[in-house]
Amino acid sequence: MSANSPKKTATQLVHAGRRSSQYHGVVNPPVLHASTILFDSLAELEKAGASAPGKVTYGRHGTPTRFLLEEAVAELEGGFGTLCVSSGVAAITNTILAFVKPGDHILVTDSTYYPTRNLCNSFLRKFGVETEYYDPAIGGDIAGLIRDNTVLVWCESPGSLTFEMQDIPAIAAAAHARDVKVLLDNTWASPILCRPFELGVDVSVQAGTKYIVGHSDVMMGTITTATEEDLLTIKKQIIISGDAIGPDDCYLAQRGLRTLGVRLKQHHESGLKVANWLQTRSEVKRVLHPALPDDPGHAIWKRDFTGACGLFSFVMEPVEKAQLANMVDNMELFGMGFSWGGFESLILPSDPKGIRTATKWDEEGQLIRLHIGLEDPDDLIADLDAGFQRLKSA
Repeated sequence: MSANSPKKTATQLVHAGRRSSQYHGVVNPPVLHASTILFDSLAELEKAGASAPGKVTYGRHGTPTRFLLEEAVAELEGGFGTLCVSSGVAAITNTILAFVKPGDHILVTDSTYYPTRNLCNSFLRKFGVETEYYDPAIGGDIAGLIRDNTVLVWCESPGSLTFEMQDIPAIAAAAHARDVKVLLDNTWASPILCRPFELGVDVSVQAGTKYIVGHSDVMMGTITTATEEDLLTIKKQIIISGDAIGPDDCYLAQRGLRTLGVRLKQHHESGLKVANWLQTRSEVKRVLHPALPDDPGHAIWKRDFTGACGLFSFVMEPVEKAQLANMVDNMELFGMGFSWGGFESLILPSDPKGIRTATKWDEEGQLIRLHIGLEDPDDLIADLDAGFQRLKSA
């Protein structure tokens, strides 16, 4: 095998962004803390540009600890380059702000992550940027919503909470025909379950907080672009915003990245086992998981993804709030909290009804989002079964 031959994903996860030879053979990239960077000459100082990729000019603009993580994520996603920021929301915010100005119109999927909607409704609106929400199932028909002042289409596949799959290639073809950029929240897939740039995406955003880190102890976001031009545009916006991520967080993300493949394999298998079990329960109306053969988005998932993670939802048959509380308040293994992607399992009652505008969520039963962690799935099933028994007895 030659040094330049293509490597499988598992191999990339182990070797991407390491460069041990530059650090005395140390296996993991070292943590380099810095604020001030010293220059050897006036000429070197004058040549330094904060936007230049990989250049160490000031601590806020990054050190090699961050640059090597960015190199690894870009290789895994198949993009030109990656920028790491302080959170997933920071990644979303800086990416959108980099491309909009007053008077612009943007299209955002109605199934988007709530903080994205909050950015659009509470912040962009004040500065004269109009957001129009669209049905996540629109596909190529999004062409009918594109105006002369439309600058970007925001996608999320599968959708937050409700897990609708989007036909990204069809959306990208329609958008690019009008010189409109396509941005994707690719967090569910992590860097390895979907190749967004092969689907026509211009920018892929992820909450590295989730599966890249994998241990529920770091906040970070990643922004990967298809082109150098877009990378530099977004980097300038990040510098203006003052956003920065510390080298310790980047180090932990690098370490988490090495086990991403084996963790996701377990999340996938355990998640499907729990999802299939839930489909047999009388308390459950339907399970929202694109890897299930009867899911409406299964064909798109099978075409565009190489696997699934541990995050999905199910809709319960209608119950009283006291019954729901009796179920979720006393779980032994499932914790109740926000975020996901760590080693632990989580349960979160949610209600999409009040935030949808382009589509209607008309389920009467409670939506429950699960993150299936790395515990034995039989133990997780037993915990859910005990919860259903408490629900019935309340």
